Amino acid sequence: MPDTPPNGATPKIKYIILGCGSIGYNVVDELLKETEDILIIDHDEKRVEDLRDQKYDAITRDLKDSALLDGLPVPGVVFVLSSDKEANLAAVKTIKEKYPSTYVIARALDPVSVGLLEQAGADIVLYPQEVIARTAVHHIRKLRSSRLARRLYNILASWEGTLGIVTHANPDPDAISSAMALCSVAKDATDGRIECRIFYDGNIGHQENRAFVNLLDIKMERLTPEALAECSHIALVDAPAPGVNNALEKDTHISIIVDHHHYGDAVPNADFFDIRPGLGATASIFTQYLQELDIPVEKNVATALLYGIRADTRDFSRNTTPSDLHFAAFLLPLTDAELLGRITSPSMGQETLDVLGNAIRNRRIRNGYLFSNIGYVRNRDAVPQAADLLINLEGVNTALVYGITDVAITLSARNKDIRLHIGNVMHEAFSDIGEAGGHATMAAATLPLTTFSMVKNKEELLALVIDPILRKFMKIVGIEDEETNEV
Repeated sequence: MPDTPPNGATPKIKYIILGCGSIGYNVVDELLKETEDILIIDHDEKRVEDLRDQKYDAITRDLKDSALLDGLPVPGVVFVLSSDKEANLAAVKTIKEKYPSTYVIARALDPVSVGLLEQAGADIVLYPQEVIARTAVHHIRKLRSSRLARRLYNILASWEGTLGIVTHANPDPDAISSAMALCSVAKDATDGRIECRIFYDGNIGHQENRAFVNLLDIKMERLTPEALAECSHIALVDAPAPGVNNALEKDTHISIIVDHHHYGDAVPNADFFDIRPGLGATASIFTQYLQELDIPVEKNVATALLYGIRADTRDFSRNTTPSDLHFAAFLLPLTDAELLGRITSPSMGQETLDVLGNAIRNRRIRNGYLFSNIGYVRNRDAVPQAADLLINLEGVNTALVYGITDVAITLSARNKDIRLHIGNVMHEAFSDIGEAGGHATMAAATLPLTTFSMVKNKEELLALVIDPILRKFMKIVGIEDEETNEV
């Protein structure tokens, strides 16, 4: 029933339901769990009479009548749920004209009605067929994820010996935390019968990544043929296949692959694989495993996974899904907040500072595309850091930073142009001479120096080959013939 207001005040009611067919009736039934402050309005006198017999507060009115709300208390929320699309549209207009601040949730009868109801002022428009489809897809994905988690657990439970977990080259927090989580699942599944070893090649160069490994006391080993031979099973995390951004031979038998990057249409050659390009981080997949399997999450593992999700989504500002946020919320109360703060606030090395300075000095801009040559670098993680910095410059929509290490030319790209998928562009431009790909807003490429073995001096080599290499990129994005603006 409506709230009793102070003397002279306009009476108010929490909910009004317009149209009480099967959908409206179920909404009322759900709202009654919260409050009885509900008024039902329907054009069908027999239906209203039945509702009153069931002790509901209901009245008969025409939803198309402009006087629909006259004499009624002011509603906080109105549900417009009749099966007449014209009546629903008229009711939304009437409500918003009389009470602009009232929340309106309206039912659409067809896709066209969705736009019309939104234009009329409905705060939320529900198209039941779409709601059912989304719910069905959500449940099937959840069921699939649950089955994958259980299958992984059962596979691990049947093993003994040593599980070698290989991260991608120059591992980041997403890859490292995923390896830690896989160790936790294996430990729980085998009661400690299986030993886990985490391998990497390349370098851990980014100052935050070094702090991450050191502060969490993560034991990581260099990937060597001898170490690999000591493992009875091999897993890949945050990498889609052997030989792709890792030092494994391409024909290496892999037992487990878990990743969130898309790598063509080929089915991974592994006993178990779970690849979800829709998620922002591989750490999110492993968090779901721990949730689904009800495995206690140690504080250092929770801290690592949360940081892994944060790092790969740049604090939830890129490639982030509702699932990533859900898993981060699950991890947050389990983490060491002080330790997480220390990881994210490390000191910056002199080389990184010099690289950022070179990136700024050497920048060139072509019609919103920024290119910067940072020359020879020992720490390849400084390349994406420079790209992260330069994408924030005014007038820059896409930043491509490139440098050369002892073994490869490395390129890192960042993108704010919604018309461009930078990962696809990088793959098309560079995959024929190296490894390249990524997401819509961030991507990378690694071009092995074996392709350019005729030149010995690194700086000279980069200056010699970079223009023809970049020409294909520029042609793809349509700026090959644009004049360069020196900035």
